[in-house]
Parts: sequence; C-alpha cells; structure tokens
Amino acid sequence: MAIVLKGDTVIIDVPSAKSKALKINLNQNIYGTFAEIGAGQETARHFFRAGGASGTIAKAMSAYDKDFSDAIYGIETDGRYVTEKRLKGMLSHELELMEDRLSRKKHPEKIFFTYANTVTTIDFVKKFKGHGWLGLKFQLDPLEPYNEIILHVRFKENDAKQQQETLGLLGVNLIYGCFYLHDNPKELLKSLYHNIEPDQIELDMINFSGPRFSYVDNRLMSLLLVKNGFTNAVMFGPDGNNLLPAQQLYNANILALRGSFRPVTKVNIEMFELAREMFLSESKVDPDRTKIIFEITLTNLISGGKIDERDFLDRAELLCSLGQNVMITNYQEYYKLVEYFSEFTKKRIGLAMGVYNFVQIFDQKYYRNLSGGILEAFGKLFFKDLKIYLYPLKDQRTGEIKTSENLKVHPRMKELYKFFKYNGKVVDIKNYNPDILDVFSRTILKMIEAGEEGWEVMLPSGIADIIKEERLFGYSKRKFKTKK
Repeated sequence: MAIVLKGDTVIIDVPSAKSKALKINLNQNIYGTFAEIGAGQETARHFFRAGGASGTIAKAMSAYDKDFSDAIYGIETDGRYVTEKRLKGMLSHELELMEDRLSRKKHPEKIFFTYANTVTTIDFVKKFKGHGWLGLKFQLDPLEPYNEIILHVRFKENDAKQQQETLGLLGVNLIYGCFYLHDNPKELLKSLYHNIEPDQIELDMINFSGPRFSYVDNRLMSLLLVKNGFTNAVMFGPDGNNLLPAQQLYNANILALRGSFRPVTKVNIEMFELAREMFLSESKVDPDRTKIIFEITLTNLISGGKIDERDFLDRAELLCSLGQNVMITNYQEYYKLVEYFSEFTKKRIGLAMGVYNFVQIFDQKYYRNLSGGILEAFGKLFFKDLKIYLYPLKDQRTGEIKTSENLKVHPRMKELYKFFKYNGKVVDIKNYNPDILDVFSRTILKMIEAGEEGWEVMLPSGIADIIKEERLFGYSKRKFKTKK
C-alpha cells in the first residue's frame, strides 16, 4: 500500500486483489489449500487468475453437496453447516491432510496455510441476505505452530453474484493481511475492506489466536470493528474472546444494562442484580434462555475527541472479571438498541437504567433526524415486548429520591410518559440500598487519579484489588504514598 500526495490531499493507494494474489503466488514459501463451501470458489479463482498459482495452491475444492461435505468433514449434530464449528473443522481437517501428504524434509522452507469459508448467500425470495464464516490457519515460520484468524460476515448486497464477488475480495484481503500485515493487527483489520465498501458486507466478529498474536487483545479488535464502521455492535465474553451477537441473542430474552462503567460501581451491580431478579420473575421470561449484557456505547468511550483504547480495556477487564458479557454499540439512542435486539428475538427485552437516563429518552432533540420525531422513536421502542426497570436517583441538592412516581419530564411529554407508565412498560426497582445512591463512577475516577483515599468502598468486592494490581484508570501507588 502506497501513500500518494496530491497537493494537500493524501490518497492511499490500495493494492488490487490481483496484485495481492500475485504477490502471494510469487512467494516460493507460501503453500496451502482452499476449501470453500456454500457459494463456490470465489477466493481461489483470484489466485488462479493472477498467475503463478502452481507454487501456491496445493488444492482447491468446494464440497458443495451436503452429503459429500459430511463425508469429508463429519456430520454436524445440529444439522447446520454455516457455523464457526464447521469452519474450524474444515481448517483442521485440511491442515492435517497437508501435514500428512507433504514431507517436511522435501519442503523445509515451506510455510503451510489453509483458507476456508462456509457461507449462505441471499435466498431466492430475497428475504434473508445471508451470512458466512471464513478463516485462515497459517504459519509464518516452518518450525512455528499455526496462527489463526476467524471472522463472521453478514451480506448486505441484494444479488448473489455480487455477494460472491465481495466474499472473494474479502478472502484475498484476509490471506494477504495474514502474511504481510500480521505484525500490525490494526492495519490488518482495516485492510480487510480494501476494494470493498462497508455497505457491501458487515464484519461483526473476529478472533486472532496463535503465537504471533499472543499479544493481541480480541476485545480491542472487537472495539475497532465498531470504530471503523464495519459493524454497529459487537460482543465479547468473560474470557475476552469475541462472540457472535446473532448467535448469542437468537430467540433469547435479553436484559441490558447501559453505562460507562468507568469503573463499574456498587450502584451498577445493585441495579443489575435487582433488575435481573425482577426480569427473571416475569412469566414471559425463560431463565435458561436469558442473556445478560453490559452495554457501552461508542460515545461513552470517546474522550477528547478520540477513543482511549487503554481506558476501554481497563473497563473491559473489570466487567470480564465479574463474569459478564459486554457489548459495544454505535447506538446512542435506546430505540436503536432495542431495534437491533429485535432483529434476533421476538421475546421479552428488558432495559435496566437510572432515572436520569430515562428522563433523557423524553428529550425531543435526540429524534430530530426522524420524520416522525419522538413518536416514531417511541413506537419503535415501546411497542415491542419491552420493559424498563428503573433505578432511583437521589437529588444531590434536596436529597429527594426520584422514581417513576415523581420524576419530571417536559410538560409536552407528560401524557406520553403516563401512557407507557400506566401500561406497565416502566417499573421501579425496589429494595435498593439508599446508602449508595451518592456513588458515581466519575467521582471514583477523580479520586483514583488524584491519589485520594476511600474510593475502594464504593466498588464491588474484589474490583479495587484488580484496579491496584493491574494499575487501571491511572492508579499509581506513588500518588497515594505522596499524599500520605
């Protein structure tokens, strides 16, 4: 990739798919197989057409028929073929064949790879646009273990041929990035969209693994997917690995708690625990099919006009230590978040929030971009099977406790609020601890940064120890010793 200057304009010269494929083909040490099922051999054909493929491609195949695919890769117990499990099985199987059939003594300098994808493109009636898994398992040194990158995509185009062509470009970008950009994962991530527009395909999950990526934090890669505009929402689990939202949320009851979690406080955890108890007691909620999500919006991660990656990882570290699933979204408005959840489930959705954030929902300035204004937004928000669990707010000036019974919205919004309140869409969280209503994450953060004592008691058990041990949020022992 070259950077060209034309006057004051910087133009990034992105290499074509053909030039990328040719560069790999001309590398005498890169050697591997292509296994593509579900939409043809879109990626392999780029390498065949570029020239010099005989030194790169050991085998290219498409086990398109399900029975034939089962005979090669085994039968899936759930009967599904477009899954991460199927993709990993394909990668492992093909690499085992490579290692069995090729002598390392005869090819001491060869670095092996296997590229695979399993996808389903748009259906005949064009109701379901399709999705797919693709990945690469590869070496960068003949004596090293294999590295792996696996990703999931959702197609946006309305034509199967266009989707196939986009998939082929993405495959080339992935293979090229793994071999030539592996030392810069952030650039590798960006390069996946070379010669592809975000409105052609959505990349909503990616995981890096292997010795060359041991330093890569997949949670950060997840954040960058949203930051770069490749998707609007990503998830990762307590182990730090990224999760596929569609897989996690499908046909599930969802309870989401939005916050900055900078850091996570006793108030956050009490709100979550009490809301969860109320949510699970609902007759429409199946405890075994419930997903709890701690959600952070992209705007909540921006400080000084840009995203502080270290600060994000500090928050993620604490939430993961509490065993929580975390979601990063680009949905500032709550109705957009609920619409997103509704793509995957028709079951009851719950939102746990404080009174202050709830009142903001009734501010019309957030809906100026909608032709139907706040009524359109509320139609999308409250006419789904949604319930809001409201945590009280203590007025710092008067000491009054604000709940759904005495909160104040704009006079023009009163009747609208009453409609949803008295239809059971909003319920107050009871049995809260009044002693912690004065706890705010921004106060705790200032105390940590200033080296003040006493912030530890405002945090859930064990969180203060992690902050100190990991030096999170700018914590420094030196500050506290100086204060003393």
